[in-house]
Amino acid sequence: MIILVLNCGSSSIKYQLFNMGRTAKVIAKGIVERIGFTDAVIHHKPEGKENYKHVTPVMDHTVGINLIIDAITHKDHGVIKKIGEIAAVGHRVVQGGEKYKESVLITEEVIKDVEACVELAPLHNPANLKGIMSVENLLPGIPQVAVFDTSFHQTMPPHAYMYAIPREYYETYGIRKYGYHGTSHKYVVQRASEILGRDTRKLKVVSCHLGNGASVTAVEYGKSQDTSMGFTPVDGLIMGTRSGDIDPGVLLYLADKEHLSLKGISNLINKRSGIIGISEISSDMRDLELAYYEGDERANLALTMYAYRVKKFIGAYTAIMNGIDCLIFTGGIGENDFNIRRMICQNMDYLGLHFDEVANHGVKGEDKIISKPDSKVTALVVKTNEELVIATDTYKIIKKCLN
Repeated sequence: MIILVLNCGSSSIKYQLFNMGRTAKVIAKGIVERIGFTDAVIHHKPEGKENYKHVTPVMDHTVGINLIIDAITHKDHGVIKKIGEIAAVGHRVVQGGEKYKESVLITEEVIKDVEACVELAPLHNPANLKGIMSVENLLPGIPQVAVFDTSFHQTMPPHAYMYAIPREYYETYGIRKYGYHGTSHKYVVQRASEILGRDTRKLKVVSCHLGNGASVTAVEYGKSQDTSMGFTPVDGLIMGTRSGDIDPGVLLYLADKEHLSLKGISNLINKRSGIIGISEISSDMRDLELAYYEGDERANLALTMYAYRVKKFIGAYTAIMNGIDCLIFTGGIGENDFNIRRMICQNMDYLGLHFDEVANHGVKGEDKIISKPDSKVTALVVKTNEELVIATDTYKIIKKCLN
């Protein structure tokens, strides 16, 4: 069964084409970037053929998805002969609210529910919806599946997801912790259990998805117990441009002193804070690493604060689970930045974590254990694969529908 997986952002579409059966095999993948511009580009990587790049105007998501369809069916760099070979399309949908605890077949009702969650994820759900509607227009009748980032975290207990504000706001507006990166956390926990040869249902895991957006999740026996992102993705860790945890009083004070509107406050905590705000150098961790090794004090402070915040969440989540068996690093930074992993894992002997600096050094984008053999807690790098989770869930749902 051929499954197309789409991850639609506001100005980009990541895609992978899977041949699903006993095993999942990627037969093509790529990305359409700069949607909305005349110099948009598609990078297409077909299995067993030369990579393909094409610059062309792509003014909306429908044009972008049509470009993907053309690429995967092209006589020279395509991997299927006709679009009818695609059995279903799986979509990453960031916010599904409380209603969706697992992936679902997309119906008109599901589309309305995703639309209703736009206020909860204004940067993500609109783009996800554009992808769904574009496929509906281009490939009418093809089944589509929504895989929600928030669904993995629906196992959190009320004492973890509720906020200490009047209950009426939860009942009226659904204000609570939802958590994000759920698809990634789900995958890496399963993958880590395979690497360790242990049952996920018997493991206590702290999973650190560290990228431009970042979150830490406590996963006890396969279920999310708590996670650092909250009502919105701005909560929790320090990120590329997001502040993470902050005293709300600071925002009230700045709103008064700087005469900031609600839009101004949103811009402050979402786009001007985090790594870029502390360092005033860049929101890209690679730039900060270069400045750090050159002795830049602000870069050093930014990296130290970043690692410190991650370490705090690891300690907190170990406490709520009464122990930890496994510590996972994933995401663009978690998988590739061995210096950040070193800074986080230093001085964790109290936890029974014996970090292996030699094993850790230079590890980029590969699955590898980075703790010593005698370590009570196993630390490892796991390369995330959200697309595989989406393809697998889509395959299971479509197969069930066919039966």
